[in-house]
Amino acid sequence: MASKSKPLIAVDKLTERQAKVELVRLALEIERHNEAYYNEDAPTISDAAYDELRRRSDAIEARFPGLVTKDSPSQKVGAAPSGKFRKVRHAVPMLSLDNAFAEQDVVDFVARIRRFLRLGDDETIVFSAEPKIDGLSMSLRYEGGDLVTAATRGDGAEGEDVTANIRTLKDVPHHLKGRGVPDVCEVRGEVYMTKAAFLALNERQKAAGDTVFANPRNSAAGSLRQKDPTITASRPLGFFAYAWGEMSAMPADTQSGMIAWFEHCGFKTNPLTRTCRSVEQLLAFHGEIESRRSHLDYDIDGVVYKVDRLDWQERLGFVSRTPRWAIAHKFPAERAITVLKDIEIQVGRTGALTPVGKLEPVGVGGVIVQNVTLHNPDYIKGVGGKGEVLREGRDIRIGDTVIVQRAGDVIPQIVDVVLDRRPKDAKPYHFPRTCPCHLHTEVVREEIAGGEEGARARCTGEFACPYQKIQHLMLFVSRRAFDIEGFGEKQIEYFFEQGWVKEPGDIFTLQARNDKLKLEQIEGYGATSVRNLFDAINERRTIGLDRFIYALGIRHVGETTALALARGYGSWEAFHDACLKVAAKDEAAMAEMDDIDQIGDTVIQAVAAYFGESHNRGIVERLTRHLTIVDAEKPKKDTAVAGKTVVFTGSLEKFTRDEAKAQAARLGAKVSGSVSKKTDYVVAGPGAGSKLAEAAKLGVTVLTEDEWLALIGGA
Repeated sequence: MASKSKPLIAVDKLTERQAKVELVRLALEIERHNEAYYNEDAPTISDAAYDELRRRSDAIEARFPGLVTKDSPSQKVGAAPSGKFRKVRHAVPMLSLDNAFAEQDVVDFVARIRRFLRLGDDETIVFSAEPKIDGLSMSLRYEGGDLVTAATRGDGAEGEDVTANIRTLKDVPHHLKGRGVPDVCEVRGEVYMTKAAFLALNERQKAAGDTVFANPRNSAAGSLRQKDPTITASRPLGFFAYAWGEMSAMPADTQSGMIAWFEHCGFKTNPLTRTCRSVEQLLAFHGEIESRRSHLDYDIDGVVYKVDRLDWQERLGFVSRTPRWAIAHKFPAERAITVLKDIEIQVGRTGALTPVGKLEPVGVGGVIVQNVTLHNPDYIKGVGGKGEVLREGRDIRIGDTVIVQRAGDVIPQIVDVVLDRRPKDAKPYHFPRTCPCHLHTEVVREEIAGGEEGARARCTGEFACPYQKIQHLMLFVSRRAFDIEGFGEKQIEYFFEQGWVKEPGDIFTLQARNDKLKLEQIEGYGATSVRNLFDAINERRTIGLDRFIYALGIRHVGETTALALARGYGSWEAFHDACLKVAAKDEAAMAEMDDIDQIGDTVIQAVAAYFGESHNRGIVERLTRHLTIVDAEKPKKDTAVAGKTVVFTGSLEKFTRDEAKAQAARLGAKVSGSVSKKTDYVVAGPGAGSKLAEAAKLGVTVLTEDEWLALIGGA
């Protein structure tokens, strides 16, 4: 069973020293998740898990206020701009809201307002209440009634200029309607994508072999951050106006009045917004919106309450980075009950067998869920393992009634089994001992002490297994390998099913076989498309040794390891000869490979296993007949960074990340993806996040791009 993390010490039991260490850990983790959510549009944890991290950090700071620093998560909003677009400094900061998770939190929120304003129990506080849209915050600046700038929230003080893209949204007027529009007017709100549009976009993305988005919020953010506005224009984005920044004059004296004015000016506002006059009405509104949540065509994750009177908002002001006059009442993760109809096995590129639960379709958070990952054999048995959610001891059986949750409203998962509804004939699930492919090759459990791999079951068929063949082919044509344009997931699967491309070498014989295949007659293709495909293939008949090694798909040989091997041997001939000797257990060859920096037993064993298979050797031999493999460039040993370990982070402006890594490697430096005590330099561009914080913590030298170029002499 996988090892469990050490339980957290209760906040009221922490010593000041423990609290200080814990706050540093939480700050780094929150910063990492902020970077993934705001700048990469790819959240790594659920909203509920993120909120729990923030709550713990806030609770520790409340108990030890002397430990709060300017870099504390409570003092920040979002993440720094990515550097992909021009920066825009907000005239009025775009701040975040405090969260309420329980009804008592809302009661306390209203009580704090009443105390602060010194209001009697009989005096009514009117609130404006609205659904909390799960989208991308945006600030639109109008001057003389004309739209001049659109900026993302960024870190709250500075965002990204996405004006050209925002102009493509039909919900955003280029000129404000009506008379008496203030000379300067900043309208703020949320860019979102409807669920229907999101599903349709993902179908198009999948068909084109492009990125499939995790949820509507990610798709909206990704669509808005396109360098080409025509791409944004092709994606149906909406905008709800609900707030403001700098205003040269105020058209109304209440929150609800401002919402009405936005609509008058030509903006779309949320029709579910209403005013409430008591805690009871706020909670009733929250319950009503939660019950309607699954029927809305856009994602929401709570309800926002704001004091309606603007003069009271001004008196209440702010505490830290949040307003006293507003709060977000979050929804709990949505759950649903359904039946597990079957368990299917999917086989990945490395042969890992992943069980997938097939559900009776059920709506969860407005999305129809039919499939859930069951992680590995141990998870199904109820004895833990990667992704542990299910309570220990509760195995999962076909026919079970299960409780399904979308973690953070993104990833479906089974969180419990309703045992009293289990069918009498339901039997424990037995994980397959052979691969579901037609070869029925043996499945083995790898017992690696202390690592999660021990929970994995793998097919031993390698390239002989058709499931692995397709995954290997996808890796082969991917951007980091051969990077063949026009060969995406859809094309690989279709060509494989037709029997036209069964192994990498077949790609390079397609043109010679086309008199028989007649690809231009296939639906979706034409003479021009086929010619472009052949041109893209022919452009990749010459390839660098490191890319070629990576493209082979040897287990445990990623980009960095492939580069180390390429530089260690210099040529394909030398590397190939060494691999054959390693496969034959030649001790001298194994020792030579072990001497290469960053190469150890795991890689050597993987290389031996790969080249020990005659099937794999045949594939490699047939492939290399069609290629020119360029020798690796030997790293220099007499440079200022030779032998140094370098980490690049942030959005580099003077070169791409790949160019920076390649340049550093040519100069003899070791490029790493993480910061440790062994790191010599961290080169940080705009938007650097957790790696920069880790460097500061460890005392690692941090360089700007200009300082890096000066160090290497502009090489």
